[in-house]
Amino acid sequence: MGTVKTLHVVGFKNSGKTTLASHWITVLRRLGMKVAVLKHHGHGGAPELPPAHTDTAQFHEAGAISTVVAGGGMVQLIQQKEHSFQELKALAASADPDVLLIEGYKKEAGDKVVLIRRDEDWAELKSLSGIIKVANTEEIFADIMTLDNWLQEWVQEAMRDETI
Repeated sequence: MGTVKTLHVVGFKNSGKTTLASHWITVLRRLGMKVAVLKHHGHGGAPELPPAHTDTAQFHEAGAISTVVAGGGMVQLIQQKEHSFQELKALAASADPDVLLIEGYKKEAGDKVVLIRRDEDWAELKSLSGIIKVANTEEIFADIMTLDNWLQEWVQEAMRDETI
């Protein structure tokens, strides 16, 4: 596995994190880059499982601590285990991406783009480590090209990139 640039997209609920990360995936793909995403499930509890009628759900219900389903060039992993942030980054980067976008995990180390909806958000988020860009949610999509250009410059920086 080579060098992987990592970038957190952080902010509070409904600040545009998923929308911006999804958009940036398409921007980076157009540049010929492979992109992986690690997302923090901040909605409380575990993420939803596949539908109950699937083999994967049956294995989970029977007590499997890990189920890997593979086919057609795709792998799906479900584990009943708390992973460290470093382990999660390694899992997300196991497909050898050029860029790993991390949605959330705002308290973990790494370069961060902070999305702000209102002044109170900034008052609470400005103490985070690793902030390299701050964007107002309302302004993001009014001038998305400015953020896209910033992203391209960030990706093309010198090779002092983070290695997973």
